Amino acid sequence: MVTAEILETIEDEGFNVGPYLRLVAASSAPRPFRQGPPLTQRRAARVRAVQRRRRAVVGLVLISALTVLALPGHTFGATNDAGLSSDFANSTVLAPGMDYVVQSGDTINSIAKNVNPVDPTYAQVLLVRELGSSVVVPGEHVLIP
Repeated sequence: MVTAEILETIEDEGFNVGPYLRLVAASSAPRPFRQGPPLTQRRAARVRAVQRRRRAVVGLVLISALTVLALPGHTFGATNDAGLSSDFANSTVLAPGMDYVVQSGDTINSIAKNVNPVDPTYAQVLLVRELGSSVVVPGEHVLIP
Protein backbone atom coordinates (compact mmCIF):
# COMPACT_ATOMS: atom_id res chain seq x y z
CA MET A 1 0.00 0.00 0.00
CA VAL A 2 1.27 3.42 -0.83
CA THR A 3 0.31 6.71 0.76
CA ALA A 4 1.01 10.28 -0.21
CA GLU A 5 2.48 12.86 2.09
CA ILE A 6 2.36 16.62 1.60
CA LEU A 7 5.60 18.32 2.49
CA GLU A 8 6.19 21.97 3.20
CA THR A 9 8.17 24.16 0.84
CA ILE A 10 11.74 23.18 0.28
CA GLU A 11 14.42 25.64 -0.53
CA ASP A 12 16.84 24.26 -3.08
CA GLU A 13 19.84 26.41 -4.03
CA GLY A 14 18.08 29.60 -3.19
CA PHE A 15 14.87 28.84 -5.11
CA ASN A 16 11.58 28.74 -3.32
CA VAL A 17 9.75 25.64 -4.44
CA GLY A 18 6.07 25.24 -3.37
CA PRO A 19 4.65 22.26 -1.55
CA TYR A 20 4.88 18.93 -3.31
CA LEU A 21 3.78 15.31 -2.89
CA ARG A 22 6.07 12.49 -1.99
CA LEU A 23 5.21 8.78 -2.00
CA VAL A 24 5.80 7.00 1.27
CA ALA A 25 5.54 3.27 1.90
CA ALA A 26 2.85 2.53 4.54
CA SER A 27 3.40 0.19 7.44
CA SER A 28 1.89 -3.27 7.11
CA ALA A 29 -0.26 -3.01 10.29
CA PRO A 30 -3.43 -0.98 9.77
CA ARG A 31 -4.11 1.81 12.22
CA PRO A 32 -7.04 1.15 14.54
CA PHE A 33 -10.15 3.19 13.83
CA ARG A 34 -11.05 3.60 17.49
CA GLN A 35 -8.84 5.35 19.96
CA GLY A 36 -9.17 4.90 23.72
CA PRO A 37 -9.36 2.02 26.16
CA PRO A 38 -9.58 -1.56 24.94
CA LEU A 39 -12.88 -3.32 24.44
CA THR A 40 -12.61 -5.39 27.64
CA GLN A 41 -12.23 -2.25 29.75
CA ARG A 42 -15.21 -0.60 28.05
CA ARG A 43 -17.37 -3.69 28.65
CA ALA A 44 -16.32 -3.88 32.30
CA ALA A 45 -17.20 -0.19 32.75
CA ARG A 46 -20.60 -0.80 31.15
CA VAL A 47 -21.28 -3.73 33.51
CA ARG A 48 -20.35 -1.57 36.52
CA ALA A 49 -22.68 1.19 35.32
CA VAL A 50 -25.57 -1.26 34.92
CA GLN A 51 -24.96 -2.66 38.42
CA ARG A 52 -24.86 0.89 39.84
CA ARG A 53 -28.20 1.72 38.17
CA ARG A 54 -29.77 -1.48 39.49
CA ARG A 55 -28.60 -0.70 43.02
CA ALA A 56 -30.02 2.81 42.74
CA VAL A 57 -33.42 1.50 41.60
CA VAL A 58 -33.53 -1.09 44.39
CA GLY A 59 -32.60 1.62 46.90
CA LEU A 60 -35.37 3.91 45.66
CA VAL A 61 -37.91 1.09 45.86
CA LEU A 62 -36.86 0.27 49.43
CA ILE A 63 -37.00 3.91 50.50
CA SER A 64 -40.44 4.28 48.91
CA ALA A 65 -41.71 1.14 50.67
CA LEU A 66 -40.40 2.30 54.03
CA THR A 67 -41.99 5.71 53.52
CA VAL A 68 -45.36 4.17 52.73
CA LEU A 69 -45.14 1.88 55.76
CA ALA A 70 -44.29 4.84 58.00
CA LEU A 71 -47.48 6.69 57.05
CA PRO A 72 -50.30 6.65 59.60
CA GLY A 73 -53.00 3.98 59.42
CA HIS A 74 -55.73 6.23 58.06
CA THR A 75 -53.72 6.57 54.87
CA PHE A 76 -54.62 2.97 54.10
CA GLY A 77 -58.32 3.45 54.88
CA ALA A 78 -58.19 2.31 58.50
CA THR A 79 -60.73 4.92 59.62
CA ASN A 80 -64.49 4.89 59.69
CA ASP A 81 -66.87 7.55 58.37
CA ALA A 82 -66.71 9.47 61.63
CA GLY A 83 -62.92 9.81 61.34
CA LEU A 84 -62.01 7.32 64.06
CA SER A 85 -59.29 4.76 63.67
CA SER A 86 -60.59 1.23 63.17
CA ASP A 87 -59.17 0.08 66.54
CA PHE A 88 -60.89 2.88 68.44
CA ALA A 89 -64.12 2.55 66.47
CA ASN A 90 -64.34 -1.15 67.28
CA SER A 91 -64.18 -0.37 70.99
CA THR A 92 -67.14 2.04 70.86
CA VAL A 93 -70.69 0.94 71.55
CA LEU A 94 -72.22 2.34 68.38
CA ALA A 95 -70.79 1.89 64.92
CA PRO A 96 -71.93 3.26 61.56
CA GLY A 97 -74.74 1.23 60.04
CA MET A 98 -76.15 0.06 63.39
CA ASP A 99 -79.80 0.50 64.28
CA TYR A 100 -80.02 2.21 67.67
CA VAL A 101 -83.22 2.36 69.73
CA VAL A 102 -83.43 5.65 71.63
CA GLN A 103 -83.67 5.19 75.41
CA SER A 104 -85.24 7.64 77.84
CA GLY A 105 -82.80 10.42 78.68
CA ASP A 106 -80.92 10.11 75.36
CA THR A 107 -80.18 13.23 73.34
CA ILE A 108 -78.54 13.81 69.99
CA ASN A 109 -75.41 14.82 71.90
CA SER A 110 -75.31 11.65 74.04
CA ILE A 111 -75.83 9.42 70.99
CA ALA A 112 -73.11 11.33 69.10
CA LYS A 113 -70.72 10.83 72.03
CA ASN A 114 -71.38 7.07 71.85
CA VAL A 115 -70.64 7.11 68.13
CA ASN A 116 -67.51 9.28 68.30
CA PRO A 117 -66.21 10.09 71.79
CA VAL A 118 -63.28 12.11 70.44
CA ASP A 119 -65.19 14.58 68.26
CA PRO A 120 -68.97 14.23 68.56
CA THR A 121 -69.78 17.39 66.56
CA TYR A 122 -69.49 15.66 63.18
CA ALA A 123 -71.62 12.75 64.41
CA GLN A 124 -74.20 15.27 65.70
CA VAL A 125 -74.45 16.88 62.27
CA LEU A 126 -74.89 13.47 60.63
CA LEU A 127 -77.54 12.40 63.16
CA VAL A 128 -79.55 15.62 62.72
CA ARG A 129 -79.36 15.16 58.95
CA GLU A 130 -80.46 11.52 59.29
CA LEU A 131 -83.38 12.28 61.61
CA GLY A 132 -84.41 15.59 60.08
CA SER A 133 -84.71 17.01 63.61
CA SER A 134 -82.57 17.68 66.66
CA VAL A 135 -85.14 16.03 68.97
CA VAL A 136 -85.21 12.29 69.65
CA VAL A 137 -88.14 10.35 71.11
CA PRO A 138 -87.63 7.28 73.34
CA GLY A 139 -88.29 4.09 71.39
CA GLU A 140 -87.39 5.70 68.06
CA HIS A 141 -85.08 3.69 65.79
CA VAL A 142 -82.04 5.66 64.59
CA LEU A 143 -79.74 4.44 61.85
CA ILE A 144 -76.22 5.44 62.95
CA PRO A 145 -74.52 7.30 60.07
